[in-house]
Amino acid sequence: MAKVLIVDDSPTERHVMQGYLIDAGHEVFQTDSGDKGVEEAKRLLPDIILMDVVMPGLNGFQATRQIKRAPETGNIPVLMCTTKDQPTDKVWGMRQGANDYLIKPVNKQELLDKIAQCLAKQSPA
Repeated sequence: MAKVLIVDDSPTERHVMQGYLIDAGHEVFQTDSGDKGVEEAKRLLPDIILMDVVMPGLNGFQATRQIKRAPETGNIPVLMCTTKDQPTDKVWGMRQGANDYLIKPVNKQELLDKIAQCLAKQSPA
């Protein structure tokens, strides 16, 4: 069971992902903006962060960059979950520090598999 932080401005998307994660036994926290996502990452120190891109204020690319540059949160995997589906979007997301990239609408099994992959890469061998 992982502690997962969902950062997404869409209540519907947060609700859907939260349902998938709770069904899989994860502990879920959520927030609705990039600014709050950075704050919550520092406060909660989750095992993984699911980050939307298109949000008012601090967007997901900017929030990911801040999370990855901060000493206390830099090692937390970030999985971008977004409608931004162009190859350049994925490249840019990965350059900001994202560990993986998933296009919405998310498929439950694909989401759970990507989370497991990100967490496995973080675990010491």
